[in-house]
Amino acid sequence: MSRRLSKQEKSWVFYDWANSAYSILITTAIFPLFFKAAANGAGLAGSTSTAYLGYANSFGTLIVSISAPILGTIGDFKGYKKRLFTIFAILGIVFTALLAAVPSNQWLLLLICYIITVIGFGGANIFYDAFLVDVTSEERMNRISSRGFAMGYIGSTIPFILGIALILLSDKGILPLSVTVASQIAFAITALWWGIFTIPMLRNVEQVYYVERVPNPIASSFKRMIQTFKHIKAYRPLFLFLIAYFFYIDGVHTIITMSTAYGTDLGITSTNLLIILFATQVIAAPFAILYGKLADKFSGKKMLLVGIFIYIIICIYAYFLKTTLDFWILAMLVGSSQGGIQALSRSYFAKLVPKEHANEFFGFYNIFYKFASILGPFLVGITAQLTGSTNSGVFSLVILFIIGGAILLRVPETTGKIQVNHSIPK
Repeated sequence: MSRRLSKQEKSWVFYDWANSAYSILITTAIFPLFFKAAANGAGLAGSTSTAYLGYANSFGTLIVSISAPILGTIGDFKGYKKRLFTIFAILGIVFTALLAAVPSNQWLLLLICYIITVIGFGGANIFYDAFLVDVTSEERMNRISSRGFAMGYIGSTIPFILGIALILLSDKGILPLSVTVASQIAFAITALWWGIFTIPMLRNVEQVYYVERVPNPIASSFKRMIQTFKHIKAYRPLFLFLIAYFFYIDGVHTIITMSTAYGTDLGITSTNLLIILFATQVIAAPFAILYGKLADKFSGKKMLLVGIFIYIIICIYAYFLKTTLDFWILAMLVGSSQGGIQALSRSYFAKLVPKEHANEFFGFYNIFYKFASILGPFLVGITAQLTGSTNSGVFSLVILFIIGGAILLRVPETTGKIQVNHSIPK
């Protein structure tokens, strides 16, 4: 297999580089703090502003999740995949830029713009993931998917460093800017970064596999989706994988999203947490690539099981966690597998789906991905509350990884495509 990536592969990979800036600056690091400051300045209590932000995330995610299967099914028609990807990507980029223009005292307008960015980001990813079948061969999917995650981790650190540096230097008076203006510039940088590095995807990636257009594509898409559910037994390996994915990716997401709160409970300072977060991003990149190479040698399924096993070790180690050094070790273990397990899940699924119906099935993939963020946090919360120990809460996630691994073992070891039932309208 050639070491060089084709123009289409490079362009697809660079979209991970592009949109990962949104994930870390808008979703995780800067916007939540900016919004809370704006809401609190308008007289909202801290708990209220946190609740509103949570509602916004949930609402935006719910919109994407509910619409994912039908959007994906429409995207299978010739010429629609690129068109829908472009619409959602531009939506996300434009409203991320608008976050920089909304006055900081307009917390409701900020929240509305943020919800639209969530929809744009999530909607574009449905089609981006499905484009994997168009840009590369089945033999290269593990490598290309892993390279995408690696580039995302590396790419996200650059605007992250720029944004945090602007805010810290402004806060210390070194730059003649307020923290508010510095944050808004960080939003503009995010939109610019996302937009510029999306251009290769728009110019060089085209839909190769598709269903021929019909007079009424929306009505036909609903019919096809209903037929898919009626013949769900025909797709047993695919949906068995999705069930396994739901459990183990829930554990992965929970550890990622709750790591900051967990570290705070251990008494780790905010500065140290930011440094650890940055180090985890850096180490995740080469390990994502390593997972892709090992998957080509040993199979994607075996490497997914390796990743699940490492996460089981992480959960057990978390139970005995006491010091900052322990947290560093835990974070490095997470970094060693979080990119690999997500990248190989995407490529393993892409190998199972019928290429002409990739968008439809990646719509279902998106649903499982989005809703796999419910059970884990609840499990951690209730266990921690009952035991009085955050360590026990994280340890409880071992259940999700064991269930996910056990179901994954039952997925047939095959790279053959699942055949679409002939009764499904074309």
